Amino acid sequence: MLLQIAILIAGLLLILFGANYLVDGSSSIARRFGLSEFVIGLTIVGIGTSTPEMVVSFLSAFKGNADMAIGNIVGSNIFNTMLILGITAIIAPLTITKSNLKKDIPLNIGVTVLLILLGMNASIFGHGENILSRVDGIILLAIFAWYMWISFRSDQSGEGEEEDNIRSYSPTASIFLIIGGLAALIFGGRLFVNAATEIAKGFGVSDKFIAVTVLAAGTSMPELATSIVAAVKGRGQLALGNILGSNISNILLILGGSALICPLSFKGMSYVDLGAVLISGLFILISAYTFRKNRLDRVEGSILVLMGAFYMMYLIANL
Repeated sequence: MLLQIAILIAGLLLILFGANYLVDGSSSIARRFGLSEFVIGLTIVGIGTSTPEMVVSFLSAFKGNADMAIGNIVGSNIFNTMLILGITAIIAPLTITKSNLKKDIPLNIGVTVLLILLGMNASIFGHGENILSRVDGIILLAIFAWYMWISFRSDQSGEGEEEDNIRSYSPTASIFLIIGGLAALIFGGRLFVNAATEIAKGFGVSDKFIAVTVLAAGTSMPELATSIVAAVKGRGQLALGNILGSNISNILLILGGSALICPLSFKGMSYVDLGAVLISGLFILISAYTFRKNRLDRVEGSILVLMGAFYMMYLIANL
């Protein structure tokens, strides 16, 4: 038990150091190449921190385990938005830019609606099967490629960002910081999940409870650490881009790729799970027009955290 606690602490330290280096390297790259921190957060950071979810979903698809592949992504997106974005906003309110309102937030909602329509085809339209087919996977991947292209093409550096307190590194050093930070996040997250699972088993907790709590939180640990560090450093757009980028990548890239490997049945998905993903996405849009406009403030962050807590209570109650 003492060894597992030591490994748990080591994993947390790696996660914190990795997040710090990733944020510094990403901010430096953004400034040096005239890119916005949001787009860097959306692409390099968002996709990079989604690596644990990608590994779990792709391996699950190879094994034909659709419940694990889809549940991993749905749970991760709910955790990302409700808990991680909520906690981040409580630490430091996040500015929502015009570009976020016109493109990024609507797309986050749109791809969630598309996933529900494609996956729950039989339940909603009364024909076909509740399955994400290979054709659906191609559609999702095509939308992902289009979104990445327009994000870089229409990028405007500086909107909603702070210019001060950014340490500048050479391109080579920045890339090493990003790669090293991601490696530390992923390896540290793996150590944390494995140690936490062993500790939970030591207390006689069931495997299903561990999957719903420890594993769901563990695979989202890179997003949590990166967003909190970014918020503390005043890099709010990087934090918001990280979460939106991770959510969009989870659906379009990871589920799209998983469906290409093996068609994914939605039998294990409930309307509560899919509804929670959609509601969390809609809440980000609503928050731009409530309380302090164009900001996700501490009150709204607290509401998101409460929503996440109620959802987790629902999951635990229905184990």
